[in-house]
Amino acid sequence: MIIKPIATNVITGFLGVGKTTLIKRLLANKPVSEKWAVLVNEFGEVGIDAALLGGSGAGVEIREVAGGCMCCAAGVPMQVAINQLIAKAKPDRLLIEPTGLGHPREVLKVLSEPHYQNVIKLKSTLCLVDARKVTDARYREHDIFNQQLEVADIILATKADLYTQDSLSDLKDYLQQKNLQGPKFNKASSLLTVSMAGVDSAALPRELMTLLNEPAVIPAAKPSKPASLLTPKISVFELDYSADVLDFDERGMVSKSNVGEGAYSCGWVFDPSYEFNFDELQVWVKSLEVLRFKAVVITDEGIAGINLVDGEMTITELDDVMDSRLELICLSQINAKVIEAKLLSLSSRLTF
Repeated sequence: MIIKPIATNVITGFLGVGKTTLIKRLLANKPVSEKWAVLVNEFGEVGIDAALLGGSGAGVEIREVAGGCMCCAAGVPMQVAINQLIAKAKPDRLLIEPTGLGHPREVLKVLSEPHYQNVIKLKSTLCLVDARKVTDARYREHDIFNQQLEVADIILATKADLYTQDSLSDLKDYLQQKNLQGPKFNKASSLLTVSMAGVDSAALPRELMTLLNEPAVIPAAKPSKPASLLTPKISVFELDYSADVLDFDERGMVSKSNVGEGAYSCGWVFDPSYEFNFDELQVWVKSLEVLRFKAVVITDEGIAGINLVDGEMTITELDDVMDSRLELICLSQINAKVIEAKLLSLSSRLTF
Protein backbone atom coordinates (compact mmCIF):
# COMPACT_ATOMS: atom_id res chain seq x y z
CA MET A 1 0.00 0.00 0.00
CA ILE A 2 1.33 3.45 -0.94
CA ILE A 3 1.21 5.87 1.99
CA LYS A 4 0.72 9.50 1.03
CA PRO A 5 3.24 11.85 2.69
CA ILE A 6 1.66 14.06 5.35
CA ALA A 7 1.27 17.73 4.41
CA THR A 8 3.21 19.59 7.11
CA ASN A 9 3.25 23.27 8.03
CA VAL A 10 5.54 24.95 10.55
CA ILE A 11 3.88 27.91 12.28
CA THR A 12 6.43 30.13 13.94
CA GLY A 13 6.55 33.56 15.57
CA PHE A 14 7.80 35.27 18.74
CA LEU A 15 6.24 34.86 22.19
CA GLY A 16 2.62 35.97 22.44
CA VAL A 17 2.14 36.83 18.78
CA GLY A 18 -0.98 34.64 18.42
CA LYS A 19 0.24 31.27 17.13
CA THR A 20 -2.15 29.27 19.31
CA THR A 21 -5.08 31.50 18.33
CA LEU A 22 -4.27 31.07 14.64
CA ILE A 23 -4.07 27.30 15.00
CA LYS A 24 -7.53 27.29 16.61
CA ARG A 25 -8.82 29.14 13.54
CA LEU A 26 -7.12 26.72 11.17
CA LEU A 27 -8.64 23.77 13.01
CA ALA A 28 -12.06 25.44 12.72
CA ASN A 29 -11.55 25.57 8.94
CA LYS A 30 -10.31 21.98 8.68
CA PRO A 31 -12.06 19.90 6.00
CA VAL A 32 -14.48 17.57 7.76
CA SER A 33 -13.11 14.57 5.88
CA GLU A 34 -9.52 15.15 7.03
CA LYS A 35 -7.71 14.29 10.24
CA TRP A 36 -5.18 16.83 11.49
CA ALA A 37 -2.46 16.59 14.12
CA VAL A 38 -0.84 19.45 16.05
CA LEU A 39 2.57 19.33 17.73
CA VAL A 40 3.04 22.23 20.17
CA ASN A 41 6.41 23.12 21.68
CA GLU A 42 6.68 25.44 24.70
CA PHE A 43 9.64 27.26 26.23
CA GLY A 44 8.16 26.82 29.69
CA GLU A 45 8.10 23.53 31.56
CA VAL A 46 4.52 23.16 32.76
CA GLY A 47 2.68 22.85 29.44
CA ILE A 48 -0.28 25.19 28.88
CA ASP A 49 -0.85 25.65 25.15
CA ALA A 50 -2.57 22.30 24.59
CA ALA A 51 -5.24 23.32 27.11
CA LEU A 52 -5.60 26.73 25.41
CA LEU A 53 -6.22 24.89 22.13
CA GLY A 54 -9.16 23.23 23.82
CA GLY A 55 -7.96 19.65 23.63
CA SER A 56 -8.53 17.20 20.81
CA GLY A 57 -11.71 17.80 18.85
CA ALA A 58 -13.26 15.71 16.11
CA GLY A 59 -10.53 14.70 13.68
CA VAL A 60 -7.83 16.53 15.65
CA GLU A 61 -4.96 15.08 17.71
CA ILE A 62 -2.83 17.44 19.85
CA ARG A 63 0.55 16.67 21.40
CA GLU A 64 2.76 18.91 23.53
CA VAL A 65 6.52 19.04 24.10
CA ALA A 66 7.37 21.38 26.97
CA GLY A 67 10.70 22.69 28.24
CA GLY A 68 12.61 24.63 25.58
CA CYS A 69 13.30 24.15 21.90
CA MET A 70 12.31 20.62 20.85
CA CYS A 71 14.91 20.66 18.04
CA CYS A 72 17.80 20.54 20.54
CA ALA A 73 19.82 17.39 21.24
CA ALA A 74 20.13 16.68 17.50
CA GLY A 75 16.37 16.91 17.09
CA VAL A 76 15.66 13.66 18.96
CA PRO A 77 12.81 15.04 21.16
CA MET A 78 11.04 16.42 18.10
CA GLN A 79 11.52 13.29 16.03
CA VAL A 80 10.22 11.06 18.82
CA ALA A 81 7.17 13.30 19.32
CA ILE A 82 6.46 13.42 15.56
CA ASN A 83 6.84 9.66 15.21
CA GLN A 84 4.47 8.99 18.10
CA LEU A 85 1.94 11.54 16.89
CA ILE A 86 1.94 10.16 13.35
CA ALA A 87 1.65 6.58 14.59
CA LYS A 88 -1.32 7.45 16.80
CA ALA A 89 -3.20 9.98 14.65
CA LYS A 90 -2.30 8.94 11.09
CA PRO A 91 -3.10 12.54 10.03
CA ASP A 92 -3.70 14.09 6.64
CA ARG A 93 -2.00 17.29 7.85
CA LEU A 94 0.51 18.05 10.58
CA LEU A 95 0.85 21.53 12.12
CA ILE A 96 4.04 22.16 14.11
CA GLU A 97 4.26 25.16 16.46
CA PRO A 98 7.82 25.66 17.77
CA THR A 99 8.31 27.72 20.89
CA GLY A 100 8.58 31.46 20.32
CA LEU A 101 12.16 31.24 21.62
CA GLY A 102 13.08 28.18 19.55
CA HIS A 103 15.19 27.84 16.41
CA PRO A 104 12.85 27.41 13.43
CA ARG A 105 15.73 26.90 10.98
CA GLU A 106 16.80 23.85 12.98
CA VAL A 107 13.21 22.56 13.09
CA LEU A 108 13.01 22.77 9.29
CA LYS A 109 16.40 21.10 8.99
CA VAL A 110 15.19 18.13 11.02
CA LEU A 111 12.00 17.88 8.94
CA SER A 112 14.11 17.92 5.75
CA GLU A 113 16.30 14.97 6.73
CA PRO A 114 16.28 11.95 4.36
CA HIS A 115 14.37 9.65 6.73
CA TYR A 116 11.34 11.97 6.58
CA GLN A 117 11.35 12.29 2.79
CA ASN A 118 8.57 9.74 2.24
CA VAL A 119 6.79 10.47 5.53
CA ILE A 120 6.07 14.19 5.46
CA LYS A 121 5.79 16.76 2.69
CA LEU A 122 6.81 20.23 3.83
CA LYS A 123 4.34 22.91 2.82
CA SER A 124 4.35 26.65 3.49
CA THR A 125 6.06 27.85 6.65
CA LEU A 126 4.12 30.64 8.36
CA CYS A 127 5.65 33.36 10.50
CA LEU A 128 3.35 35.45 12.67
CA VAL A 129 4.69 38.88 13.56
CA ASP A 130 3.31 41.85 15.45
CA ALA A 131 4.27 44.70 13.09
CA ARG A 132 4.60 47.08 16.04
CA LYS A 133 7.66 45.16 17.28
CA VAL A 134 10.01 45.97 14.40
CA THR A 135 10.65 49.44 15.84
CA ASP A 136 11.76 47.91 19.17
CA ALA A 137 15.49 47.14 19.32
CA ARG A 138 14.87 44.21 21.68
CA TYR A 139 13.13 42.45 18.81
CA ARG A 140 15.07 43.83 15.83
CA GLU A 141 18.34 42.65 17.38
CA HIS A 142 17.07 39.26 18.56
CA ASP A 143 18.40 36.40 16.46
CA ILE A 144 15.30 34.23 16.91
CA PHE A 145 12.92 37.05 15.92
CA ASN A 146 14.86 37.58 12.69
CA GLN A 147 15.31 33.88 12.00
CA GLN A 148 11.54 33.37 12.17
CA LEU A 149 11.06 35.97 9.42
CA GLU A 150 13.90 34.56 7.32
CA VAL A 151 12.52 31.01 7.13
CA ALA A 152 8.94 32.04 6.35
CA ASP A 153 7.10 31.45 3.08
CA ILE A 154 4.14 33.46 4.37
CA ILE A 155 4.30 36.32 6.87
CA LEU A 156 1.15 37.08 8.83
CA ALA A 157 0.99 40.49 10.47
CA THR A 158 -1.20 39.70 13.47
CA LYS A 159 -3.15 41.92 15.86
CA ALA A 160 -3.74 44.32 12.98
CA ASP A 161 -6.69 45.84 14.82
CA LEU A 162 -4.18 47.37 17.26
CA TYR A 163 -1.85 48.93 14.66
CA THR A 164 -1.19 52.60 14.10
CA GLN A 165 -1.20 54.03 10.59
CA ASP A 166 2.56 53.41 10.26
CA SER A 167 2.79 49.89 11.69
CA LEU A 168 2.51 47.97 8.42
CA SER A 169 4.79 50.42 6.60
CA ASP A 170 7.40 49.88 9.32
CA LEU A 171 7.16 46.12 8.85
CA LYS A 172 7.43 46.32 5.06
CA ASP A 173 10.44 48.63 5.35
CA TYR A 174 12.08 46.23 7.79
CA LEU A 175 11.54 43.25 5.49
CA GLN A 176 13.13 45.18 2.65
CA GLN A 177 16.08 46.16 4.85
CA LYS A 178 16.55 42.49 5.78
CA ASN A 179 16.33 41.51 2.11
CA LEU A 180 13.28 39.38 2.84
CA GLN A 181 11.31 40.32 -0.25
CA GLY A 182 13.32 38.28 -2.72
CA PRO A 183 12.12 35.34 -4.90
CA LYS A 184 10.24 33.52 -2.15
CA PHE A 185 8.27 36.66 -1.28
CA ASN A 186 7.21 37.63 -4.80
CA LYS A 187 3.66 36.39 -4.24
CA ALA A 188 1.24 39.26 -3.74
CA SER A 189 -0.23 37.42 -0.76
CA SER A 190 3.09 36.67 0.97
CA LEU A 191 2.37 39.38 3.55
CA LEU A 192 -1.12 39.12 5.02
CA THR A 193 -2.77 40.95 7.89
CA VAL A 194 -5.18 39.45 10.37
CA SER A 195 -6.96 40.65 13.49
CA MET A 196 -6.47 38.27 16.39
CA ALA A 197 -9.46 39.51 18.38
CA GLY A 198 -11.39 36.42 19.37
CA VAL A 199 -11.23 33.13 17.49
CA ASP A 200 -13.91 33.71 14.87
CA SER A 201 -12.95 31.42 12.01
CA ALA A 202 -14.71 33.70 9.53
CA ALA A 203 -12.05 36.35 10.19
CA LEU A 204 -9.29 34.12 8.83
CA PRO A 205 -8.13 35.30 5.38
CA ARG A 206 -9.67 32.93 2.85
CA GLU A 207 -6.46 32.63 0.86
CA LEU A 208 -4.53 31.31 3.87
CA MET A 209 -6.08 27.83 3.67
CA THR A 210 -4.97 27.64 0.04
CA LEU A 211 -1.50 28.98 0.81
CA LEU A 212 -0.99 26.24 3.38
CA ASN A 213 -0.71 23.79 0.50
CA GLU A 214 2.04 25.63 -1.36
CA PRO A 215 5.44 23.92 -1.19
CA ALA A 216 7.97 25.29 1.26
CA VAL A 217 11.03 27.08 -0.10
CA ILE A 218 13.95 25.88 2.00
CA PRO A 219 17.69 25.46 1.37
CA ALA A 220 18.87 22.02 0.34
CA ALA A 221 19.64 19.91 3.39
CA LYS A 222 23.35 19.54 4.16
CA PRO A 223 23.61 16.87 6.83
CA SER A 224 26.71 17.12 8.99
CA LYS A 225 26.48 13.43 9.83
CA PRO A 226 26.18 10.30 7.69
CA ALA A 227 22.55 9.55 6.80
CA SER A 228 22.71 6.31 8.77
CA LEU A 229 23.24 8.32 11.95
CA LEU A 230 20.39 10.74 11.34
CA THR A 231 17.63 8.31 12.20
CA PRO A 232 17.56 7.84 15.98
CA LYS A 233 17.49 4.19 17.07
CA ILE A 234 14.35 4.77 19.13
CA SER A 235 11.06 2.94 18.96
CA VAL A 236 8.14 5.34 18.77
CA PHE A 237 6.85 3.87 22.01
CA GLU A 238 10.11 3.87 24.00
CA LEU A 239 10.21 7.57 24.87
CA ASP A 240 7.25 9.83 25.58
CA TYR A 241 8.29 13.46 25.90
CA SER A 242 4.71 14.67 26.38
CA ALA A 243 3.87 12.43 29.33
CA ASP A 244 2.74 14.78 32.06
CA VAL A 245 3.77 12.92 35.21
CA LEU A 246 3.43 15.41 38.06
CA ASP A 247 4.90 14.89 41.50
CA PHE A 248 2.75 17.20 43.63
CA ASP A 249 4.17 18.26 46.98
CA GLU A 250 2.20 18.06 50.23
CA ARG A 251 0.50 21.35 49.30
CA GLY A 252 -0.77 19.95 45.99
CA MET A 253 1.66 22.03 43.89
CA VAL A 254 4.49 21.60 41.39
CA SER A 255 6.96 24.32 40.39
CA LYS A 256 9.23 24.20 37.32
CA SER A 257 11.65 26.66 35.72
CA ASN A 258 13.70 27.08 32.55
CA VAL A 259 16.33 29.45 31.15
CA GLY A 260 17.63 29.99 27.62
CA GLU A 261 17.99 32.51 24.78
CA GLY A 262 18.29 35.28 27.38
CA ALA A 263 14.87 34.48 28.87
CA TYR A 264 13.70 32.94 32.13
CA SER A 265 10.51 31.04 32.85
CA CYS A 266 8.87 29.83 36.02
CA GLY A 267 5.61 27.92 36.15
CA TRP A 268 3.31 26.30 38.67
CA VAL A 269 0.74 23.51 38.52
CA PHE A 270 -1.96 23.46 41.22
CA ASP A 271 -4.02 20.33 41.74
CA PRO A 272 -7.79 20.65 41.05
CA SER A 273 -8.60 21.30 44.70
CA TYR A 274 -7.35 24.89 44.24
CA GLU A 275 -9.77 27.62 43.20
CA PHE A 276 -8.52 31.10 42.25
CA ASN A 277 -10.35 34.36 42.92
CA PHE A 278 -11.04 35.50 39.36
CA ASP A 279 -11.29 39.25 40.04
CA GLU A 280 -8.18 39.42 42.22
CA LEU A 281 -6.21 37.29 39.76
CA GLN A 282 -7.09 39.66 36.91
CA VAL A 283 -5.89 42.68 38.88
CA TRP A 284 -2.60 40.98 39.71
CA VAL A 285 -1.95 39.78 36.17
CA LYS A 286 -2.54 43.29 34.79
CA SER A 287 0.11 44.62 37.19
CA LEU A 288 2.82 42.26 35.93
CA GLU A 289 5.78 43.56 33.95
CA VAL A 290 6.80 40.40 32.09
CA LEU A 291 7.56 39.28 28.57
CA ARG A 292 4.69 36.80 28.72
CA PHE A 293 2.20 35.41 31.21
CA LYS A 294 -0.21 32.62 30.40
CA ALA A 295 -2.45 30.40 32.45
CA VAL A 296 -5.33 27.97 32.48
CA VAL A 297 -6.98 28.25 35.87
CA ILE A 298 -9.95 26.98 37.84
CA THR A 299 -11.61 30.06 39.34
CA ASP A 300 -14.68 30.91 41.37
CA GLU A 301 -16.30 32.07 38.10
CA GLY A 302 -15.38 29.11 35.91
CA ILE A 303 -12.32 27.92 33.99
CA ALA A 304 -10.30 30.67 32.32
CA GLY A 305 -7.46 30.83 29.82
CA ILE A 306 -5.38 33.97 30.41
CA ASN A 307 -2.74 35.55 28.18
CA LEU A 308 -0.70 38.69 28.91
CA VAL A 309 1.73 40.12 26.36
CA ASP A 310 3.13 43.67 26.52
CA GLY A 311 0.49 44.66 29.03
CA GLU A 312 -2.36 43.42 26.80
CA MET A 313 -4.46 40.78 28.56
CA THR A 314 -6.95 38.43 26.92
CA ILE A 315 -9.22 35.97 28.70
CA THR A 316 -11.07 33.04 27.17
CA GLU A 317 -13.57 30.66 28.74
CA LEU A 318 -12.54 27.00 28.70
CA ASP A 319 -14.70 23.92 29.05
CA ASP A 320 -12.54 21.66 31.17
CA VAL A 321 -9.04 21.25 32.61
CA MET A 322 -7.37 18.67 34.84
CA ASP A 323 -5.57 21.28 37.00
CA SER A 324 -4.54 24.95 37.12
CA ARG A 325 -1.32 26.04 35.37
CA LEU A 326 0.34 29.44 35.40
CA GLU A 327 3.63 30.56 33.88
CA LEU A 328 5.73 33.72 33.55
CA ILE A 329 8.48 34.40 31.02
CA CYS A 330 10.85 37.31 31.67
CA LEU A 331 14.10 38.74 30.37
CA SER A 332 15.45 38.87 33.94
CA GLN A 333 15.57 36.33 36.75
CA ILE A 334 12.27 35.60 38.49
CA ASN A 335 11.81 35.64 42.26
CA ALA A 336 9.82 32.42 42.33
CA LYS A 337 9.16 32.48 46.08
CA VAL A 338 7.50 35.90 45.92
CA ILE A 339 5.34 34.90 42.94
CA GLU A 340 4.39 31.61 44.56
CA ALA A 341 3.32 33.33 47.77
CA LYS A 342 1.16 35.71 45.76
CA LEU A 343 -0.50 32.87 43.86
CA LEU A 344 -1.32 31.11 47.12
CA SER A 345 -2.89 34.31 48.45
CA LEU A 346 -5.09 34.49 45.33
CA SER A 347 -6.42 30.97 45.76
CA SER A 348 -8.12 28.76 48.30
CA ARG A 349 -7.99 24.97 48.60
CA LEU A 350 -11.35 23.29 48.61
CA THR A 351 -12.12 20.13 50.51
CA PHE A 352 -14.27 17.41 48.98
